[in-house]
Amino acid sequence: MKPLSSAKILVSLVAFSLLGACNDNRQKTDGSTSSTPSKEDTPKPRATISDEFKAYWYAGEAEITSYKLEQARYGELRDGNAVLIYVTEPFLPQEQVKANNNNPESISVLKLNATKKFLTGIYPYSIMSSTFYPVYDNQHALKTSLSVQEWCGHVYSQLNNRNQFEFTSHSYFEGEADQNFSMEKVILENEIWTKIRINPENLPTGEISIIPSLEYLRLRHQEVKPYNAIAQISSKEGITTYTISYPNLERNLMINFTTNFPYSIVSWEEKFKSGFGSNAKTLTTSASKIKTLKTAYWKQNENKNLVLRDSLGL
Repeated sequence: MKPLSSAKILVSLVAFSLLGACNDNRQKTDGSTSSTPSKEDTPKPRATISDEFKAYWYAGEAEITSYKLEQARYGELRDGNAVLIYVTEPFLPQEQVKANNNNPESISVLKLNATKKFLTGIYPYSIMSSTFYPVYDNQHALKTSLSVQEWCGHVYSQLNNRNQFEFTSHSYFEGEADQNFSMEKVILENEIWTKIRINPENLPTGEISIIPSLEYLRLRHQEVKPYNAIAQISSKEGITTYTISYPNLERNLMINFTTNFPYSIVSWEEKFKSGFGSNAKTLTTSASKIKTLKTAYWKQNENKNLVLRDSLGL
């Protein structure tokens, strides 16, 4: 595929765009792909950005979609809400932060901030993950992170794409308190959610090696490393479904999105064992779309803008 005709066009586009658990019962899973060092990967040729993509994603707005959430936690389903916030940003690949000013080194990324809020009995959970994926769809996410807050404490994890994947994590659990290690570069489940929005035809299928979402690994106390999985894609009546099955984790993830651009995510299901020990049971976390807004939310921080939350059903 041909690269963009002028780097200056991209610079102007991105400049216009934007700016857990209390019981430490860990489980180990056998039969997973082992982590070995890998050489620095070279980005593939840049995919051409269509005029349709530019018009939608470089309009100076974010796309905000709210979802009705049923979250499996501690062997029960919990009612809550989820929000997916997509927006393009200029991203500095070395510092791995958003560029505040025009910089020829910056890369345009589609950022996803995904949030979940639900209650477990008396106390609340708040989960947020962030993924920064190049709009050129030619390499892995440049960074992904996770934070989980609940009354037992809070944790933070981050994966940076450098010569290898560099993983850092901080937790209040003994044995998990501070982690810092590198691992081979493989597909990230976290990046799938942005890859869908850019070019779902490029989604990996068949037998794959993939690092599950940081959220799942954290909540289930699983080791952060690549696991064997099988990925499939199918379409019916204007909806495309992407499914990832993890045999060794006994987990299935199914993401439903519109077959046509802008490939909006309408719902998802995640089936896995919830709870620990003899109380563990297989449950299905699910989320269904409530409403989508395209708006520059960072400018809507006054009390009069609270009505927008009502329109999102939040």
